[in-house]
Amino acid sequence: MRKIWDARQLEHAPALELHNGAFVPHAEHPGRAESILAAIGETEPAHDHGEAPILRVHRQDYVDFLKRAHADWKAAGRTGDAAGYTWPVVRRRPLDLERIDARLGQYSYDAGTPIAEGTWTGAYWSAQTALTALDIVLAGERSAFAFCRPPGHHAGADYLGGYCYLNNAAIAAQAAIDGGAGRIAILDIDYHHGNGTQDIFYDREDVLFVSIHADPKTDYPFYWGHADEAGEGPGEGANLNIPLARGTARPKFQAALDTAMDRIRQFSPDLLVLSFGADTFSGDPISHFRLETEDYPALARSIASAAWPTLVVMEGGYAVDDLGVNVAAFLGGF
Repeated sequence: MRKIWDARQLEHAPALELHNGAFVPHAEHPGRAESILAAIGETEPAHDHGEAPILRVHRQDYVDFLKRAHADWKAAGRTGDAAGYTWPVVRRRPLDLERIDARLGQYSYDAGTPIAEGTWTGAYWSAQTALTALDIVLAGERSAFAFCRPPGHHAGADYLGGYCYLNNAAIAAQAAIDGGAGRIAILDIDYHHGNGTQDIFYDREDVLFVSIHADPKTDYPFYWGHADEAGEGPGEGANLNIPLARGTARPKFQAALDTAMDRIRQFSPDLLVLSFGADTFSGDPISHFRLETEDYPALARSIASAAWPTLVVMEGGYAVDDLGVNVAAFLGGF
């Protein structure tokens, strides 16, 4: 499997400021990339497809905000990374807001996704990585791996959250449709529900979104990912959430994957976009499933056996010491 990676993604290096003024690395730090790169072998660089594919998914005002947020934060006399602290939970609407603190709340939904100096560069090249890997699949190869960092599946059309800024899987899916690929299925097997991806395609019938994830009654993102969310309007029935309890190990995860694959077969996609998160690993510090390294090849084979052209897009995974070997094990299953 060909693997795409661009080193400019390392420019995204957010930090968290402690009460004593010290800074510690954010959970989604460049060490994740280093662990994966050490394990997966040779990679190829991303090609620049420009902003047009990004703007097919994300609003122009949101993209403009991402580009300038950190500079505006510094211009306001602030230090460290830009982060919001207030959000419009009712009657959210477009407003011409001047203060950077207000705009951070307007374009985000949590306080755990700071914007650092290199965040736009990292997110931009993460999206270009997905688009480059998509080119490989559309050119006829069975699969390709987009090593995207920062991840993307929590980002909506006009908001960031969950360590995500641009939705790489959604950008690739829309680019495939624009290129004439036809019907697209997105399978998300990160520990956390891909609420941004669901939101982007929730009223679409040409994109099937299926997600296996931790039950949002107990786990982030809490407000989305429940089993009764099935799509709306033309997209009704084109959204399937399969929430699982904390402590889920291989047998129950495999059963959920079998259900997901059956639904995707019914949809009969021309392309599968697979949002893969290795935070389903038993040793992940912020997640609570019980998959082991030896489980990942078998899960991958279950997906690859359907023989759909498949773009694998990297999402989460935070057990850094084991992250690389787990990603390599999954890719080996293809």
